[in-house]
Amino acid sequence: MSKDRRERANRRGHTGEWLAAWTLRLKGYTILERGYRCPQGEIDIIAKRLNTVVFVEVKARDTYTDAVNAVSAQQRRRITRAALHYISHHPALAGCDLRFDVIAILPYSWPRHLEDTWQD
Repeated sequence: MSKDRRERANRRGHTGEWLAAWTLRLKGYTILERGYRCPQGEIDIIAKRLNTVVFVEVKARDTYTDAVNAVSAQQRRRITRAALHYISHHPALAGCDLRFDVIAILPYSWPRHLEDTWQD
């Protein structure tokens, strides 16, 4: 991948994460973290609403199908391990329900929030 193409993809990803975070805020979520990184993996957005902590993977793609299929089994495992790492370092959240969501960012469309996409 060329440097120019990589930079465009990076910008698209950051814009997608910003849109996803605002979508969650408008739905009543509090954003706890963006771009959380640990040795186990990375989580795009960690949010909370009521007693549920949501770990969100944001995918900016040209089609809905491409966005949903872009989260591989290996990536789900890494996100799950990172989520458990996050919870272990935030004891106040230990009693909360955990959920894994995907937000699809599509051209000329509102972000699509897919709740409870996989189980840990």
